[in-house]
Amino acid sequence: MAPTLAVFKLASCDGCQLTLLDCEDELLALAGEVEIAHFLEASSAVAPGPYDLSLVEGSVTTAEDAERVRAIRANSRHLVTIGACATAGGIQALRNYADVDEYRRVVYAHPEYISTLATSTPVSAHVGVDFELRGCPIDRRQLIEVITAFLAGRKPDVPNHSVCFECKRRGTVCVTVAHGTPCLGPVTHAGCGALCPAYRRGCFGCFGPSGSVNLPALIPVLRRDGMDDAAVERFLHTFNAPAFDEELRS
Repeated sequence: MAPTLAVFKLASCDGCQLTLLDCEDELLALAGEVEIAHFLEASSAVAPGPYDLSLVEGSVTTAEDAERVRAIRANSRHLVTIGACATAGGIQALRNYADVDEYRRVVYAHPEYISTLATSTPVSAHVGVDFELRGCPIDRRQLIEVITAFLAGRKPDVPNHSVCFECKRRGTVCVTVAHGTPCLGPVTHAGCGALCPAYRRGCFGCFGPSGSVNLPALIPVLRRDGMDDAAVERFLHTFNAPAFDEELRS
């Protein structure tokens, strides 16, 4: 009997699910080896669990999300979170640093209809997670590697080094050294292929902290390159703000 794969969405933009659909040829080959039992982005057909591997996109922003992710965990042999929302709270975690009630009053004509938590949190804050695949959005090659690894019963071969390694491998000149461009590449998890530096832009930290982060050493470099304290804070408070904050506290 073929192993079963399920894909679920919480609070997110669907970009990481679309990465799976964009795999095209790889997805067709994968479909021949597994039963895609639950993937509403691709099909309305749903088979009941339990599932051998569940991929979860999105953060927990409501009480219903928290209850749902606990049910997903209970119904999954392995659970992998995909993307910055699921692994770090996502861009919506900027609410963690603001007054959510004020947001409701300003944005919605009838805020009394909006039921939400005060914070946006990663899935791992609520249930056990077997692997976190980072990125905004995730990298298709890493995604296929993770799915293949779990279905084969081995550890995913996803490197934990920084974007700087990817710049070196593709022969990209360091934008900080050459141009004085603020860049989070030295502290950001690899996976994007150093896309921004390849176009002479600094890394924005889409993949979150790498396995060897030294923010106290990087922040003086950002200041040297023209950023004041407020600009540094904004630079770190994008896709993975809570994760970078945790690194600063550690």
